[in-house]
Amino acid sequence: MKIRTFGYFIREACKSLYRNNWMGLASIGTVAVSLIIFGASLITVMNANYLATRLESNVEIIAYLKDNVPEDEARGLYEEIKDLPGVAKVKFKSRDQALREFREELGAQQNMVDALGGDNPLPHLYAINTIAPEDVTRVAERIQALKQVDKVDYGKDFVEKMFSIIKWVRLVGMTVIVLLGLAAVFLIATTIRLTVFSRRKEIEIMKVLGATNWFIRWPFLLEGMALGFTGALLAVLVVGVSYVSFTDYIQKNFNYAVFGLQTDPQFMMILGASMLGAGMFIGAVGSGISMRRFLRI
Repeated sequence: MKIRTFGYFIREACKSLYRNNWMGLASIGTVAVSLIIFGASLITVMNANYLATRLESNVEIIAYLKDNVPEDEARGLYEEIKDLPGVAKVKFKSRDQALREFREELGAQQNMVDALGGDNPLPHLYAINTIAPEDVTRVAERIQALKQVDKVDYGKDFVEKMFSIIKWVRLVGMTVIVLLGLAAVFLIATTIRLTVFSRRKEIEIMKVLGATNWFIRWPFLLEGMALGFTGALLAVLVVGVSYVSFTDYIQKNFNYAVFGLQTDPQFMMILGASMLGAGMFIGAVGSGISMRRFLRI
Protein backbone atom coordinates (compact mmCIF):
# COMPACT_ATOMS: atom_id res chain seq x y z
CA MET A 1 0.00 0.00 0.00
CA LYS A 2 1.41 3.42 -1.02
CA ILE A 3 1.88 6.10 1.63
CA ARG A 4 -0.27 8.51 -0.41
CA THR A 5 -3.09 5.95 -0.57
CA PHE A 6 -2.87 5.25 3.16
CA GLY A 7 -2.94 9.00 3.80
CA TYR A 8 -6.15 9.19 1.74
CA PHE A 9 -7.70 6.45 3.87
CA ILE A 10 -6.81 8.31 7.08
CA ARG A 11 -8.22 11.60 5.73
CA GLU A 12 -11.46 9.89 4.69
CA ALA A 13 -11.75 8.23 8.10
CA CYS A 14 -11.22 11.59 9.84
CA LYS A 15 -13.79 13.27 7.59
CA SER A 16 -16.32 10.56 8.35
CA LEU A 17 -15.67 10.88 12.09
CA TYR A 18 -16.19 14.64 11.86
CA ARG A 19 -19.33 14.43 9.70
CA ASN A 20 -20.90 11.74 11.85
CA ASN A 21 -19.69 12.95 15.23
CA TRP A 22 -22.90 12.10 17.07
CA MET A 23 -22.95 8.59 15.66
CA GLY A 24 -19.28 8.34 16.49
CA LEU A 25 -19.94 9.34 20.09
CA ALA A 26 -22.68 6.70 20.25
CA SER A 27 -20.22 4.09 18.96
CA ILE A 28 -17.57 5.18 21.45
CA GLY A 29 -20.11 4.99 24.27
CA THR A 30 -21.20 1.53 23.15
CA VAL A 31 -17.60 0.30 23.00
CA ALA A 32 -16.81 1.86 26.40
CA VAL A 33 -19.82 0.31 28.15
CA SER A 34 -19.23 -3.08 26.51
CA LEU A 35 -15.55 -3.08 27.41
CA ILE A 36 -16.19 -1.91 30.97
CA ILE A 37 -18.32 -5.03 31.41
CA PHE A 38 -15.71 -7.04 29.50
CA GLY A 39 -12.89 -5.59 31.64
CA ALA A 40 -14.73 -6.29 34.88
CA SER A 41 -15.29 -9.88 33.77
CA LEU A 42 -11.67 -10.20 32.66
CA ILE A 43 -10.46 -8.94 36.06
CA THR A 44 -12.71 -11.44 37.81
CA VAL A 45 -11.48 -14.32 35.66
CA MET A 46 -7.80 -13.35 35.93
CA ASN A 47 -8.02 -12.97 39.71
CA ALA A 48 -9.95 -16.24 40.00
CA ASN A 49 -7.27 -17.93 37.91
CA TYR A 50 -4.54 -16.34 40.04
CA LEU A 51 -6.21 -17.50 43.25
CA ALA A 52 -6.77 -20.96 41.77
CA THR A 53 -3.09 -21.20 40.83
CA ARG A 54 -2.10 -20.21 44.37
CA LEU A 55 -4.42 -22.82 45.86
CA GLU A 56 -3.09 -25.47 43.49
CA SER A 57 0.54 -24.63 44.30
CA ASN A 58 -0.18 -24.86 48.04
CA VAL A 59 -1.44 -28.43 47.85
CA GLU A 60 1.05 -30.47 49.88
CA ILE A 61 1.43 -34.21 50.28
CA ILE A 62 2.36 -35.33 53.81
CA ALA A 63 3.94 -38.78 54.02
CA TYR A 64 4.05 -40.24 57.59
CA LEU A 65 6.69 -42.93 58.08
CA LYS A 66 6.25 -46.05 60.18
CA ASP A 67 7.25 -45.84 63.86
CA ASN A 68 9.94 -48.51 63.56
CA VAL A 69 11.86 -46.67 60.80
CA PRO A 70 15.22 -45.33 62.14
CA GLU A 71 16.07 -41.70 61.42
CA ASP A 72 19.02 -42.59 59.17
CA GLU A 73 16.82 -44.80 57.01
CA ALA A 74 14.09 -42.14 57.02
CA ARG A 75 16.52 -39.49 55.77
CA GLY A 76 17.74 -41.91 53.13
CA LEU A 77 14.34 -41.78 51.44
CA TYR A 78 14.90 -38.15 50.44
CA GLU A 79 16.60 -38.85 47.10
CA GLU A 80 14.18 -41.65 46.25
CA ILE A 81 11.17 -39.38 46.77
CA LYS A 82 12.87 -36.40 45.07
CA ASP A 83 13.50 -38.48 41.92
CA LEU A 84 9.85 -39.46 41.52
CA PRO A 85 8.28 -38.01 38.31
CA GLY A 86 6.25 -34.88 39.06
CA VAL A 87 7.94 -34.00 42.37
CA ALA A 88 9.02 -30.35 42.69
CA LYS A 89 10.10 -30.00 46.32
CA VAL A 90 10.73 -32.35 49.25
CA LYS A 91 11.20 -31.47 52.90
CA PHE A 92 12.05 -33.95 55.67
CA LYS A 93 10.98 -33.41 59.27
CA SER A 94 12.25 -35.75 61.98
CA ARG A 95 10.09 -36.73 64.95
CA ASP A 96 12.36 -34.69 67.27
CA GLN A 97 11.93 -31.58 65.11
CA ALA A 98 8.18 -32.17 64.95
CA LEU A 99 8.04 -32.40 68.76
CA ARG A 100 10.04 -29.17 69.16
CA GLU A 101 7.68 -27.33 66.81
CA PHE A 102 4.72 -28.83 68.69
CA ARG A 103 6.14 -27.46 71.97
CA GLU A 104 6.52 -23.99 70.40
CA GLU A 105 2.91 -24.04 69.22
CA LEU A 106 1.64 -25.03 72.67
CA GLY A 107 3.40 -22.12 74.35
CA ALA A 108 2.35 -22.05 78.01
CA GLN A 109 0.62 -25.45 77.74
CA GLN A 110 3.88 -27.41 78.02
CA ASN A 111 2.36 -29.74 80.59
CA MET A 112 0.59 -31.56 77.75
CA VAL A 113 3.98 -32.64 76.38
CA ASP A 114 5.41 -33.36 79.83
CA ALA A 115 2.49 -35.72 80.42
CA LEU A 116 3.92 -38.00 77.74
CA GLY A 117 6.69 -38.99 80.16
CA GLY A 118 9.51 -38.40 77.69
CA ASP A 119 7.94 -40.46 74.90
CA ASN A 120 7.64 -38.98 71.43
CA PRO A 121 4.56 -40.31 69.61
CA LEU A 122 5.16 -38.22 66.51
CA PRO A 123 6.51 -39.97 63.36
CA HIS A 124 9.15 -38.89 60.87
CA LEU A 125 7.47 -37.28 57.89
CA TYR A 126 8.04 -35.82 54.45
CA ALA A 127 6.26 -32.78 52.97
CA ILE A 128 6.14 -32.98 49.18
CA ASN A 129 5.05 -30.40 46.57
CA THR A 130 4.38 -31.42 42.99
CA ILE A 131 5.23 -29.66 39.74
CA ALA A 132 1.62 -29.59 38.53
CA PRO A 133 -1.71 -30.10 40.34
CA GLU A 134 -2.55 -33.13 38.22
CA ASP A 135 0.60 -34.86 39.56
CA VAL A 136 -0.68 -34.90 43.18
CA THR A 137 -2.67 -38.12 43.08
CA ARG A 138 -0.07 -40.04 41.07
CA VAL A 139 2.83 -38.94 43.29
CA ALA A 140 0.84 -39.72 46.46
CA GLU A 141 0.17 -43.26 45.20
CA ARG A 142 3.86 -43.80 44.39
CA ILE A 143 4.92 -42.61 47.84
CA GLN A 144 2.28 -44.73 49.57
CA ALA A 145 3.81 -47.78 47.87
CA LEU A 146 7.15 -47.29 49.68
CA LYS A 147 7.58 -49.88 52.44
CA GLN A 148 8.74 -47.29 55.02
CA VAL A 149 5.62 -45.15 54.55
CA ASP A 150 2.72 -45.71 56.91
CA LYS A 151 0.20 -43.18 55.58
CA VAL A 152 -0.04 -40.45 52.95
CA ASP A 153 -2.34 -37.50 53.44
CA TYR A 154 -3.15 -34.69 51.04
CA GLY A 155 -6.86 -34.16 51.67
CA LYS A 156 -7.81 -36.30 48.67
CA ASP A 157 -11.55 -35.58 48.66
CA PHE A 158 -11.08 -31.86 49.27
CA VAL A 159 -8.30 -31.50 46.69
CA GLU A 160 -10.24 -33.33 43.98
CA LYS A 161 -13.35 -31.22 44.63
CA MET A 162 -11.24 -28.04 44.65
CA PHE A 163 -9.61 -28.92 41.32
CA SER A 164 -13.04 -29.66 39.84
CA ILE A 165 -14.42 -26.30 41.04
CA ILE A 166 -11.36 -24.43 39.76
CA LYS A 167 -11.75 -26.09 36.36
CA TRP A 168 -15.40 -25.00 36.12
CA VAL A 169 -14.60 -21.45 37.31
CA ARG A 170 -12.04 -21.07 34.55
CA LEU A 171 -14.36 -22.57 31.92
CA VAL A 172 -17.35 -20.41 32.93
CA GLY A 173 -15.16 -17.31 33.12
CA MET A 174 -13.75 -17.79 29.62
CA THR A 175 -17.24 -18.52 28.27
CA VAL A 176 -18.54 -15.26 29.77
CA ILE A 177 -15.65 -13.31 28.21
CA VAL A 178 -16.28 -14.83 24.77
CA LEU A 179 -20.02 -14.12 24.97
CA LEU A 180 -19.40 -10.51 26.05
CA GLY A 181 -16.94 -10.10 23.19
CA LEU A 182 -19.50 -11.36 20.69
CA ALA A 183 -22.17 -9.09 22.18
CA ALA A 184 -19.83 -6.11 21.88
CA VAL A 185 -19.10 -6.92 18.22
CA PHE A 186 -22.84 -7.07 17.53
CA LEU A 187 -23.46 -3.73 19.27
CA ILE A 188 -20.61 -2.00 17.44
CA ALA A 189 -21.65 -3.48 14.10
CA THR A 190 -25.20 -2.20 14.64
CA THR A 191 -23.98 1.29 15.59
CA ILE A 192 -21.41 1.64 12.80
CA ARG A 193 -23.94 0.36 10.28
CA LEU A 194 -25.73 3.69 10.71
CA THR A 195 -22.58 5.52 9.61
CA VAL A 196 -22.14 3.26 6.61
CA PHE A 197 -25.83 3.56 5.72
CA SER A 198 -25.56 7.35 5.58
CA ARG A 199 -22.83 6.98 2.92
CA ARG A 200 -24.39 4.16 0.90
CA LYS A 201 -24.86 6.29 -2.22
CA GLU A 202 -21.21 7.33 -2.10
CA ILE A 203 -20.18 3.67 -1.83
CA GLU A 204 -22.39 2.71 -4.78
CA ILE A 205 -20.85 5.47 -6.94
CA MET A 206 -17.30 4.37 -5.99
CA LYS A 207 -18.15 0.77 -6.92
CA VAL A 208 -19.54 1.86 -10.29
CA LEU A 209 -16.35 3.85 -10.98
CA GLY A 210 -14.26 0.72 -10.41
CA ALA A 211 -13.06 1.04 -6.82
CA THR A 212 -12.14 -2.29 -5.22
CA ASN A 213 -13.89 -3.52 -2.11
CA TRP A 214 -10.76 -3.06 0.01
CA PHE A 215 -10.24 0.49 -1.28
CA ILE A 216 -13.76 1.32 -0.07
CA ARG A 217 -13.45 -0.76 3.09
CA TRP A 218 -10.18 0.66 4.51
CA PRO A 219 -11.46 4.11 5.61
CA PHE A 220 -14.35 2.46 7.44
CA LEU A 221 -12.05 -0.07 9.07
CA LEU A 222 -9.76 2.74 10.25
CA GLU A 223 -12.81 4.64 11.47
CA GLY A 224 -14.07 1.60 13.36
CA MET A 225 -10.63 0.98 14.88
CA ALA A 226 -10.39 4.61 15.96
CA LEU A 227 -13.84 4.48 17.57
CA GLY A 228 -13.01 1.16 19.21
CA PHE A 229 -9.67 2.43 20.52
CA THR A 230 -11.22 5.60 21.94
CA GLY A 231 -14.02 3.68 23.63
CA ALA A 232 -11.52 1.14 24.95
CA LEU A 233 -9.31 3.92 26.32
CA LEU A 234 -12.26 5.32 28.28
CA ALA A 235 -13.06 1.82 29.54
CA VAL A 236 -9.43 1.26 30.60
CA LEU A 237 -9.49 4.50 32.61
CA VAL A 238 -12.80 3.64 34.30
CA VAL A 239 -11.89 0.00 35.03
CA GLY A 240 -8.31 0.85 36.07
CA VAL A 241 -9.29 3.62 38.49
CA SER A 242 -12.15 1.53 39.92
CA TYR A 243 -9.95 -1.54 40.39
CA VAL A 244 -7.10 0.38 42.04
CA SER A 245 -9.59 2.11 44.38
CA PHE A 246 -11.19 -1.25 45.22
CA THR A 247 -7.86 -2.96 45.99
CA ASP A 248 -6.77 0.02 48.13
CA TYR A 249 -10.01 -0.25 50.10
CA ILE A 250 -9.50 -4.00 50.58
CA GLN A 251 -5.92 -3.46 51.74
CA LYS A 252 -6.94 -0.88 54.32
CA ASN A 253 -10.05 -2.57 55.71
CA PHE A 254 -9.62 -6.33 55.29
CA ASN A 255 -7.04 -9.06 55.38
CA TYR A 256 -5.51 -8.59 51.93
CA ALA A 257 -3.86 -12.02 51.92
CA VAL A 258 -7.24 -13.72 52.14
CA PHE A 259 -8.49 -12.11 48.94
CA GLY A 260 -5.22 -12.56 47.01
CA LEU A 261 -5.96 -9.85 44.43
CA GLN A 262 -3.39 -8.93 41.81
CA THR A 263 -2.01 -5.39 41.82
CA ASP A 264 1.40 -5.74 40.17
CA PRO A 265 2.10 -3.38 37.22
CA GLN A 266 2.43 -6.29 34.78
CA PHE A 267 -1.13 -7.41 35.54
CA MET A 268 -2.46 -3.88 34.95
CA MET A 269 -0.48 -3.56 31.70
CA ILE A 270 -1.82 -6.89 30.41
CA LEU A 271 -5.36 -5.85 31.35
CA GLY A 272 -5.07 -2.44 29.67
CA ALA A 273 -3.42 -3.83 26.52
CA SER A 274 -6.06 -6.58 26.27
CA MET A 275 -8.89 -4.05 26.48
CA LEU A 276 -7.29 -1.66 23.96
CA GLY A 277 -6.61 -4.53 21.56
CA ALA A 278 -10.15 -5.83 22.03
CA GLY A 279 -11.57 -2.35 21.34
CA MET A 280 -9.69 -1.96 18.06
CA PHE A 281 -10.55 -5.53 17.02
CA ILE A 282 -14.23 -5.03 17.84
CA GLY A 283 -14.29 -1.75 15.92
CA ALA A 284 -12.63 -3.30 12.85
CA VAL A 285 -14.85 -6.40 12.88
CA GLY A 286 -17.96 -4.29 13.46
CA SER A 287 -17.09 -2.08 10.49
CA GLY A 288 -16.36 -5.07 8.30
CA ILE A 289 -19.65 -6.74 9.17
CA SER A 290 -21.56 -3.50 8.62
CA MET A 291 -20.17 -3.00 5.13
CA ARG A 292 -20.86 -6.45 3.72
CA ARG A 293 -24.31 -5.67 2.34
CA PHE A 294 -23.29 -2.31 0.89
CA LEU A 295 -20.41 -3.82 -1.11
CA ARG A 296 -22.73 -6.24 -2.92
CA ILE A 297 -23.61 -4.25 -5.98
